[in-house]
Amino acid sequence: MKEDIQAYHDKLNPDERKICDLLCAIIDSELTDAESKVWHAHPVWFLDGNPIVGYSKQKEGMRLMFWSGADFEEPALNLRGEKFKDASIFFKDAAEIHSDDMRRWLNKSKEIQWDYKNIVKRKGKLERLK
Repeated sequence: MKEDIQAYHDKLNPDERKICDLLCAIIDSELTDAESKVWHAHPVWFLDGNPIVGYSKQKEGMRLMFWSGADFEEPALNLRGEKFKDASIFFKDAAEIHSDDMRRWLNKSKEIQWDYKNIVKRKGKLERLK
């Protein structure tokens, strides 16, 4: 685990940390070519500079967000962004995380991508990469 992500985890309570430790382990095992870092105060994984997946602490629990998840056709990723193509799920306990679902979503995140890396250059317009 990268130092900045470890520092993020170290600030969490024990239950939140269990969730994030498990999420991080699964993401790292599936996105072996990804770069990971704390970006905008939250752990995020990137493929070729494009944000793919990340998680953050929110009032509802730990939010796992896929930047292009709205196109995954996954009912559990039911919290969709209004402006972009993101989709999320919240976890309140590590036992709620199903590794088979996570692996399927992460595989889809490699195959279905919108170009967030160049969104500023395109003045807020998203284009599909894959």
